[in-house]
Amino acid sequence: MAGKRERIAIRRIDNLAARQVTFSKRRRGLFKKAEELSILCDAEVGLVVFSATGKLFNFASSSMKQIIDRYDSHSKTLQKSEASSKLQSHVNDSTCVRLREELAEASLKLRQMRGEELQRLSVQQLQELEKTLESGLGSVLKIKSQKILDEINGLERKRMQLIEENSRLKEQLQVARMEMQLGADSEVVYEEGQSSESVTNTSYPPADTDDGGSDTSLRLGLPLFSSK
Repeated sequence: MAGKRERIAIRRIDNLAARQVTFSKRRRGLFKKAEELSILCDAEVGLVVFSATGKLFNFASSSMKQIIDRYDSHSKTLQKSEASSKLQSHVNDSTCVRLREELAEASLKLRQMRGEELQRLSVQQLQELEKTLESGLGSVLKIKSQKILDEINGLERKRMQLIEENSRLKEQLQVARMEMQLGADSEVVYEEGQSSESVTNTSYPPADTDDGGSDTSLRLGLPLFSSK
């Protein structure tokens, strides 16, 4: 079984000859990897290497000048973007500071309107605060009175609606009672075993058919006279 390959520590090689050999090997391998990257991935690759002695080695998948010009253009765009981001950040910071100051001032005025922290105010500032409170109180009372009046009008409308509804229900109840009374009066109750004619005769007895005038006279309340 082969032994494991010792891993080289990544640090500066002190021996000059070994350092030059390693530089040559690693440079060739680096350029080979750059070429493979440009071919496999259709990437535009430019690689520049200076040795410890100042000797230049470079690799370009197309034209080194075009790659450098493209890099410069991208760098300028990136710098402008970073400058814009910094400016926007500065503007945002300034806005935050201004908003904090406005919030603190508004909170102080609100506390002063509640009667707090008034010791630092001058007489003129207290008079201005008094006028502000009086003006605000007048507006509050005006709006409050209008809302109370609106509520009263709404309750009055509801009261009138209830009165109208009550009157309508009373009329419906009276009509229902009249219909029930008329229905009861129209019914004729017959005794068991009697016809309608017998019921009529019982209610209205026939007049006496005798020829005696006395009975008729008595019924009429007239005096009786003798035939003599």
